[in-house]
Amino acid sequence: MTPIEFVDLKTQQRKILPELERRMKAVLQHGRYIMGPEIQELEEKLAAYVGVKQCIAVASGTDALLISLMALGVGAGDEVVTTPFTFISTGETIALLGAKLVFVDIDGRSYNLDPSLLEAAITPKTRAILPVSLYGQCPDMDAINAIAGKYGVPVIEDAAQSFGASYRGRKSCALSRIGCTSFFPSKPLGCYGDGGACFTDDEDLATKIRRIRVHGQDRRYHHSILGINGRMDTLQAAVLLAKLDVFPGELAARSRIGDRYTELLRGAVVTPCVEPHNISVYAQYTVQVDDRETVQKKLQEEGIPTAIHYPIPLHRQPVFAGLNLPEGSFPTAESAAKRVLSLPMHPYLTDVELERISSALGVACQGK
Repeated sequence: MTPIEFVDLKTQQRKILPELERRMKAVLQHGRYIMGPEIQELEEKLAAYVGVKQCIAVASGTDALLISLMALGVGAGDEVVTTPFTFISTGETIALLGAKLVFVDIDGRSYNLDPSLLEAAITPKTRAILPVSLYGQCPDMDAINAIAGKYGVPVIEDAAQSFGASYRGRKSCALSRIGCTSFFPSKPLGCYGDGGACFTDDEDLATKIRRIRVHGQDRRYHHSILGINGRMDTLQAAVLLAKLDVFPGELAARSRIGDRYTELLRGAVVTPCVEPHNISVYAQYTVQVDDRETVQKKLQEEGIPTAIHYPIPLHRQPVFAGLNLPEGSFPTAESAAKRVLSLPMHPYLTDVELERISSALGVACQGK
């Protein structure tokens, strides 16, 4: 039986190959591999797409988070409120700056930070709130921003999985003080290596982010603040520019495929709940199942790959053992971590493949 691709970059590459080769050849010809003209072109196009004044391209989604926290002055003794149900980057960037992670449990429907629990987590030491737009859907940003505004705390949206998504008619990355995204190859908009970006309407903050991106320099060999080497390679910008032409069509396909999955799987598993005011980009199509290990094995035997995003919440990771947060501290996140299973998801899945995946999952969940 023909294996199904979990993420199909090959079909996409064939579709955009002429433009991709043209863009990459231009970089090879001008030779400005770091901060070449494609970087500025990409930043302008991404800012216009999101609907913000400033986009700053960086080396990865992790760097986007780190640089944003640095730009807000987060450091030792500060606290940053975030979700325990996310990839390690969200937590590690906070810890790398010497700040303390303060977790808030998730909403069991969206898997995102639960705003009803947020206010209780804020203290005089809270320097930032870092919600994650998990699986391609934004959290309730209006509620989060309202609480943050009450205490004068900036919000950074970790939109590593949600570039292209919408919340109440506004784009992800334009919903808070700073939005951060990732262009890791498997993302809805991905390059052919690591890449990321920060978005903001705050001109002063954008200037600071740009300085931090290049070792804190405001002009050559003059370093006014501490920074990092966080620049995006020009070749990665060229790849993203080539992909932008097909991105709207791919988002429409993701939406259609997500809806079809939900239709086919209704009653068999717990399917994603997309709020009516949201448009998800389905960075992952994630369901909940019982006896996950057995279900995974049965699907693998049928040539259907799966993944788990994420099996261990951050507060249970060994690196954060010092926080002394035992099992049961965040029950909704812990329950989800034991049950979630991500299915193949990309814009080029066929109806036949969707039916095959859904049928096999239904059979696997029934124990047949």
